[in-house]
Amino acid sequence: MQATRRAVLLGGVAATLSIPMRGAGAAPVPAGLAGLDGPVEILEDRWGVPHVRARTIPDAFFADGYLVARDRLWELDFGHRRSLGRLAEIFGSAFVPSDTANRLVLFRGDADRELAAFPSLVQDCARAYVAGINARIAEVTATPSLLPPEFAIFACTPLEWDVLDLIRMRAEVAGNTRTEIRRARLAARGALAYDALVTPLEPAHVPRVPDGLDVAAVTEADLGLFGVLQAPLPLHGLHAAADNETRRRNEGSNAWVIAPTRTATGRPILANDPHLGFGAPGPRHVVHLTAPGLDVIGGGSPGMPGVMQGHNARIAFGRTNFHIDQEDLFILRTDPDDPLRYAHQGGWKRMEQVETRIAVRGEAERVVSLFYSVHGPVVARDPARHRATAVSATWLAPGANGMLANIGIDLAHDWASFREALRVHTSPTNFTYADIDGNIGWQAAGGLPHRADGHDGLLPAPGDGRYDWQGLQPLEALPSSFNPALGWFGTSNEMNLPPDYPAEERRVSFEWRDRFRHERVAQMLDATPRATLADSVALQHDTLSVLALQMVRLLPDMPPALAAEAALLRAWNGRVDADSAAAALYEVWWTRLERALHALIIPPSLHDLLPGPVNATVQLSLFQSPDSRFGADPAQARDRMLADTFGAAVAELRERLGPLPAAWRWGALHTITLRHSLAGVPAVAAAFPAIGGPEAESGGDPYTVMARWYTPMAGAAHAYAATGGASYLMVCDVGDWDRSLYLNFPGQSADPQSPHYADFLPVWLRGAMQKLTFSPRSVDAATIRRLTLQPKQQR
Repeated sequence: MQATRRAVLLGGVAATLSIPMRGAGAAPVPAGLAGLDGPVEILEDRWGVPHVRARTIPDAFFADGYLVARDRLWELDFGHRRSLGRLAEIFGSAFVPSDTANRLVLFRGDADRELAAFPSLVQDCARAYVAGINARIAEVTATPSLLPPEFAIFACTPLEWDVLDLIRMRAEVAGNTRTEIRRARLAARGALAYDALVTPLEPAHVPRVPDGLDVAAVTEADLGLFGVLQAPLPLHGLHAAADNETRRRNEGSNAWVIAPTRTATGRPILANDPHLGFGAPGPRHVVHLTAPGLDVIGGGSPGMPGVMQGHNARIAFGRTNFHIDQEDLFILRTDPDDPLRYAHQGGWKRMEQVETRIAVRGEAERVVSLFYSVHGPVVARDPARHRATAVSATWLAPGANGMLANIGIDLAHDWASFREALRVHTSPTNFTYADIDGNIGWQAAGGLPHRADGHDGLLPAPGDGRYDWQGLQPLEALPSSFNPALGWFGTSNEMNLPPDYPAEERRVSFEWRDRFRHERVAQMLDATPRATLADSVALQHDTLSVLALQMVRLLPDMPPALAAEAALLRAWNGRVDADSAAAALYEVWWTRLERALHALIIPPSLHDLLPGPVNATVQLSLFQSPDSRFGADPAQARDRMLADTFGAAVAELRERLGPLPAAWRWGALHTITLRHSLAGVPAVAAAFPAIGGPEAESGGDPYTVMARWYTPMAGAAHAYAATGGASYLMVCDVGDWDRSLYLNFPGQSADPQSPHYADFLPVWLRGAMQKLTFSPRSVDAATIRRLTLQPKQQR
């Protein structure tokens, strides 16, 4: 489930506390919690991380749901409403398209059967997690003063959850259907080859226009409601529209595992730092769940039971984005006399039509029709053109449910049980693994469609039956490695299909991230025969740019007026540090180069489809080996572009930071400011102060291992502000768990009155990793607050 930006409050709890908590004295506290079987002790440390001690595994997951609702109730409710298609009843008619789109992609199969297919313990944990959320909702509903202020601002109350919501909420839209439309439109203009400048394909591949596809008829309208799912929500301040595509291009992660033969301790090391858009609070909620048969700690995603990235008593696990093309558009030819019929397999089939009622704030409810074909949801209909579009998506397939996958992962105890838990994990993911027996591994997981011959998934296909999916391929069709001979494995979202992998046959994906981060990780791990935890921490915060060093080598001779700045850049060590003047100069130069190269090699007639930028790997290659696109003398024209943009970058920095390079710092431009996701609403902005600001200076860029990306809007005052990167970082000492380290920026809570609203900001900026305490003795020693959740007494 794609994470929304969050803003939530920490409230009172039905508990006995050693120190007061927000709202604890506002009203009498209920005596017990419905759905809990026995008392659960919770020990909280200085960072507000709850260490749960339960008598049963389901009770531990009850506490997980209860605590995330205590700390993140608005976030939970907003995400829940969005997935169920119930935002218009709070925010008005502008949200009807979003509600319609989300209802269209809810799972429509037998949800009870889907749940029953899981092991009974997983089912019990899922029910308990939902019961924990609902127990907190019951508390705050009974005592409205405990509600986060957003509920009062928008005059609403939280929705109760149903365990089947975890089955029905499936949308994990990747966004490459928009690229399918773009390629078809380029093909209609005879310009499909230009697409490779923005999205180069790996392994090398020439996209195929499926037989029978009329590319000239394809328009953005064919994306329909699927485009609504990919677009920012229509509430000012909820998402920065200009940053939406930047975020999509950059979200990913780094992860690596190091075998005992290559560590100083003789124990494996696992490191992971997921890269997501920055928000308040961050995308991970840290929790430690213990019960007989369960002992797991790490970062979880609110609304999903359990831990996503962390370790239990035997294994550690991390994840990065793998790339699987999981969605395809199918163009349907509809009957001119009956637009609900479409051509399929030599005859006509009728769309299934379902009516749904959408409540709208301040208006009468809307009755909306949803349509479905054999391919899946019908996202667009154009009866006048005898045309419709349907979508096939792996995450809508029966048995593919990522919402409950964490439970099985958290309970896994070895490589075999870990891989078995990944079978239901739909989101395309590189899973890294290490265990206390000294094993390390990698398994790519996620729904992999079995496409028909003649369709590579890169453009829409006719929906006449020739290209229908033939189900999903098994986990074994995806690559994996166990105890690699190299002694380590790392992934940074690069194309990592093994050389002998049948890429053309299985058509996993041809769209990947640049390799610059992975190249740096590989360089450092290869050079470290006896790695330590400190080495992995340093690598997670590494700011050396492989890309920048190669670009600086190309800098031509500069005129005397720019000689000092040119010397500054040539002497630079390539580290994109916050206090570096050369880094500031390079980043502004690179940004201007992106615009200049795009203007040169992308014809103006294609700017509507390819607004830029040119892919970084392609850009570097073109500057290193200029060709006729630069003109009659490519090298001379290349040097002129490098020099002109360098001069413009110097002028921009003089204007922004002053005339003297000694006063320039990348961090002065690359600041971090986090605001409530609804800060466009004045009442919300007034209630929630911003986190960070001009003093929160950051290093890094999109291509350093310490990825901190930005949206370089020309002329904007905050054009280089950091908008995404790794909020949650983790390095595990596998087997000596108390030595493991983590960060979770900005904190566990979004309540400005909580000490955990932004307590991680200063240590995160310094890269000062904190102990991820695990053993009972260490947890007891670190505890500063205790509470006990009590079950509701039966009458």
